[in-house]
Amino acid sequence: MRWLTNSFEGAGYTIRVLVRAVFYMIRKPRPAMTGRIMYDFGLKSLPVVAVVALFSGMIICLQTGLEVARFGEEEILGVLVAQTFAREFGPFMTCIILVGTVVSAYTAEIGTMAVSEETDALEVMSIDPVGYLAAPRILALTIMAFFLSLAAVAVGILGGAMVAHSQLGLPYGIFFERAFDSLRGTEWFGLPRDIYAGLLKGSFTGFVIAGVGCAQGLRAQGGALGVGRAVRRAVINSIVLTLVISYNFSWIVYRAFD
Repeated sequence: MRWLTNSFEGAGYTIRVLVRAVFYMIRKPRPAMTGRIMYDFGLKSLPVVAVVALFSGMIICLQTGLEVARFGEEEILGVLVAQTFAREFGPFMTCIILVGTVVSAYTAEIGTMAVSEETDALEVMSIDPVGYLAAPRILALTIMAFFLSLAAVAVGILGGAMVAHSQLGLPYGIFFERAFDSLRGTEWFGLPRDIYAGLLKGSFTGFVIAGVGCAQGLRAQGGALGVGRAVRRAVINSIVLTLVISYNFSWIVYRAFD
């Protein structure tokens, strides 16, 4: 029962942090700090995202290609890889990586400040820790999740094309033609819905998991052990929320709006 109560309290606190962070993003933005965080935590995550996306695209194309080749349908590989990465795997994989590389770092940084009473010192100086520490980090990850998801989609499709050509003999032209054709369905504001859906899913997930990391850091107590527990909770909660958001976002886009 105590675990359930703590879970609800933590969820409520995280929602409050996100709402207050949005307020500070609008009323008191801090572009310089946000840009620095985007570089330190977002841009520096690009090599990891690119490598994982490249090999993921290669693996997906190889595994599915071996099966479809039995029926002489190698040409659909472009459709399968493009749809898989644009709709689901690109943003999902990106956010899982960001949980380990960025959200955990957010929690550790802010948690260390909380247990050493630096956040209390900010409050004494009439500086809200949410606006000063959390808001720039949440905004930075929200923006970078969008662009990193786009990079993951592009690199994943490229990896699939490389395998389709080298292992299954499918020309690059046919692969990319089928891939791009599959992404030209329903359009929102001039761009394919599949592209919008994946990128917005990644951005919204980045917003939520950044809030989870900052909230857990602000609630950290009990010295170094408390910071470690906060990081563990932030990672677990963020991974679960990434899965939940991924499913529900896809359902809303592809079922509710059809």
